[in-house]
Amino acid sequence: MKKEDLPQEPGALSRLTRELCYVKNEEGKYETALSQGWDVKKEALDSAWDNVNDRVEEARRAVANGEKSPVYYFMELRLMDLTVLSGYTGFFTFFIKRHLKPSVFKGLSDRKLEKYAGAFDISVDELKNFKG
Repeated sequence: MKKEDLPQEPGALSRLTRELCYVKNEEGKYETALSQGWDVKKEALDSAWDNVNDRVEEARRAVANGEKSPVYYFMELRLMDLTVLSGYTGFFTFFIKRHLKPSVFKGLSDRKLEKYAGAFDISVDELKNFKG
């Protein structure tokens, strides 16, 4: 791509960052240039964030309906999966799956809740009292 053809269409991240691209200059040699983004990339990012927001909303409803514990909601909100959450808390994924059940969550010790709260960067109180 030639330097003058480099897209400069503001994207979802244009306020925060720009993308480094390799382009050909007037002499036909490669050099780097910054791009604000382009529509195709913006649409892909918007679609991905819509998917994330849908998953978070689904998790919120599951907690509100008593189907899942608040751990499930905050795991989705923080874009974590069981393996990542296991790494932050030190709990085996098997135990985290159990902690996603509201009946099991209610019986968790404060020490375990502190590990979850630390991983989610919230207080234990917020975790305990989240109702969706």
